[in-house]
Amino acid sequence: MNEEVEIYMDDAKDRMDKALNHLESELTKIRAGKASPAMLKDVKVDYYGSLTALTQMANVGTSDARTIVIQPWEKKMIGEVEKAILKANLGFNPVNNGEIIRIVVPELTEERRQQMSKMVKNEGENAKIAVRNIRRDTIAEIKQLEKSKEISEDESKGVQDDIQKITDEFTAKIDKVIDAKQKDIMSV
Repeated sequence: MNEEVEIYMDDAKDRMDKALNHLESELTKIRAGKASPAMLKDVKVDYYGSLTALTQMANVGTSDARTIVIQPWEKKMIGEVEKAILKANLGFNPVNNGEIIRIVVPELTEERRQQMSKMVKNEGENAKIAVRNIRRDTIAEIKQLEKSKEISEDESKGVQDDIQKITDEFTAKIDKVIDAKQKDIMSV
């Protein structure tokens, strides 16, 4: 296989891998009824005038399947942490006892589970679109090599088939991730 073709293939795989990783990252933000520190991943706290990630200024963990516990490293920041959680509009009511903040993750209603399942499906579809766009771009680059006579028509067809196989693999992986998350959400 042509060295340039290998570079395109490796690049396509890397980009598809990133699309899959991004999907997994986005799905951690969609709660499945269980408490997880990842739910607060995007919360930013006003820490002496600069917005700082909550995880960089406090211990965030779970005490049980339904409770998130936040312990700021500086007790005087507890009010700011509480404000930031409320401002993030995650649907949580933080309880501040002066030293730690507890968040009890509410049970999901059937309607809310359905909505979240749709959100998961939508995120999965976005990932599939990204993978298909990568396939399209890579095939266009391969066809360009064929046009400029750097690779033969047969080699081009073979590489396009390989790209399609890789695309199908990643699409199957995305489906697997989506199915697992949806089962997690729908289980009571």
